[in-house]
Amino acid sequence: MMCGGTTDVKDADESVQQICNKVKSHVEQKAGKTYDVFTAKSYKSQLVAGTNFFIKVHVGGDDHLHIRVWEKLPCNGGDLELSGIQLSKSHHDPIEYF
Repeated sequence: MMCGGTTDVKDADESVQQICNKVKSHVEQKAGKTYDVFTAKSYKSQLVAGTNFFIKVHVGGDDHLHIRVWEKLPCNGGDLELSGIQLSKSHHDPIEYF
């Protein structure tokens, strides 16, 4: 991965699902709806002053959304911040920088 660029798409693992679990209420607030299903499927990451995660999330049926979460560096508290959300995505939509 080049500095500042995103990684290739990877399958989501338990650590990515934990990120999703922590920001789910913020996603629901921005989307204006609640999700019974909220399963991380795949992701890209980008090293910045911390790490940006671009995550494809399955939210039930054929519906997906993409979320961008910034994980601050440990020296800055290591907190998670929801930076963006893209609604109305499908399983086949590629994860792009946003």
